[in-house]
Amino acid sequence: MTQKSLIQRFTFLLFAILFVSCSNNYAPKPRGYFRITLPKKTYQKADTTLPYTFEFPEYARLKPDNSGTQEPFWINLDFPRFDAKIHISYKPVEDNLYQLLEDNRELAFKHTIKADAIKEQLFESPEKEVYGILYEIEGNTASPAQFFVTDSTRHFLRGSLYFNTVPNKDSIAPVLEFVKQDIIHLMETLTWNSL
Repeated sequence: MTQKSLIQRFTFLLFAILFVSCSNNYAPKPRGYFRITLPKKTYQKADTTLPYTFEFPEYARLKPDNSGTQEPFWINLDFPRFDAKIHISYKPVEDNLYQLLEDNRELAFKHTIKADAIKEQLFESPEKEVYGILYEIEGNTASPAQFFVTDSTRHFLRGSLYFNTVPNKDSIAPVLEFVKQDIIHLMETLTWNSL
């Protein structure tokens, strides 16, 4: 084999490699998030002396609200694994139901500026005298889920979910959906106690 034919073969092989390697279009991969392993759903009953009781997940912690602005019967449901918290406030109904409902609606719709949409899901359990609404606030908002329940005569309970992070709907989506199921379970198992 001559030197000229060797150079020709090498040149042909080099062009063939370049041609094949350049035929695929490169597209950058989208930014991803870490995989989140979610715990098994198991619930326990809140053993409290509060005027209400409910079931909450075993991976959450029930704590008194020590914010400095708390009122009697206010608590927090902490989710340490998700760095999230549900602030639960309670008010007795004393001819002020309309005002409590309006205050609740105002607090939920305060997020309209940042929200993509606000969905309302009605809830009622007449046998337990529990009626309410779950607000799903979509978008990069401070509180992606809020709710209230009442018996409309004596008790009014409100909850707001907060993540201790900068709002990013894409990164918290799996955890939000997971915790939203816990909120629905809380509403479904809530019962009123005598004061």
